[in-house]
Amino acid sequence: MPDPLDPEDIAADAHWLAQAYDPGQQLVRFVGMTAEDYRAAAFLDDRMFDRQRDVRVLPWADVAEAADGENDARWIFHIGHVGSTMVARMLGEIPGVLSVREPRILRDLAGLPRELAEAMAPTVAALCSRKFEDQGHALVKATSFVSEIAPTLVGPKTSAIFIVASATSYMLTILAGENSVKELHALHDYRAKRMAGRVSPMADAANSDAHRAAMAWACEMTSLEAAADAMPGSPILWLDFDHFLADPAERLAGAAQHCGFDLAAADAEAIASGPLMKRYSKALEYQYSPALRRELQAEAQQRHGRDIQAALNMLEEASKSSPLLERALARR
Repeated sequence: MPDPLDPEDIAADAHWLAQAYDPGQQLVRFVGMTAEDYRAAAFLDDRMFDRQRDVRVLPWADVAEAADGENDARWIFHIGHVGSTMVARMLGEIPGVLSVREPRILRDLAGLPRELAEAMAPTVAALCSRKFEDQGHALVKATSFVSEIAPTLVGPKTSAIFIVASATSYMLTILAGENSVKELHALHDYRAKRMAGRVSPMADAANSDAHRAAMAWACEMTSLEAAADAMPGSPILWLDFDHFLADPAERLAGAAQHCGFDLAAADAEAIASGPLMKRYSKALEYQYSPALRRELQAEAQQRHGRDIQAALNMLEEASKSSPLLERALARR
């Protein structure tokens, strides 16, 4: 049996990742991590348990009492399938930056009743802000649907990056991948529920996979637009992923500057021309380049072009009664 975890130990640094929260038992699961563990893991949800980890649990009451540090993390929110993992990895290459990618506890928090999530958010955000002794900043990338609670997480003295893509680019990316289409079907009803109140129901949203992808884009984009409205005092950088790919060094330098990270132009160029731009960011053992992405999108355009245009028409019609969707369509 591992030794019990002292609540005071969790506030010291990022060694004990607050990985998950069990609302039924009101327990927080902590996982022992090194800086290299953070760097290597694409995600910090339950996929990280592909190997043995040092795991401990603490009651939430003990965690809330001990974790009272400042929320000074920088945050990445996104619409999914827009290179957020790659951008987070690249920013994590900057010395002094700890990149924390999709800890499950943020998803657990987003699944709680709103009032409870808002009450717990300061503690969770403070936990996510911890870093190691030689690091000055934590950068936290959330799962896409965590944008629903973004205003509760971003501190008043920090900033956020919202990574997006145009509706057409997003649809092409989704339709180009077998797994992303499966995900599209699995999350369709959930996204419709999330979007209710921001956009009127789209009667044609199940007409084709392109229509489903368009609705998914509308859900995720209006979530970010609503979050921006609720964060008037927090600096937000809207980062279009296709623009990023067109000039990665300059866009990376701009993102770093927005976050207050020290990144010289030459170092931005070195990171942008390095291996992270040529590998699948969620599994670095696989090749995946901007050129391959363009090829796959072109193939999807050939297969689904007519449905994509019909889906865009659906979005335009829906935007007439949704200011958030109208703003999302106009954002470039």
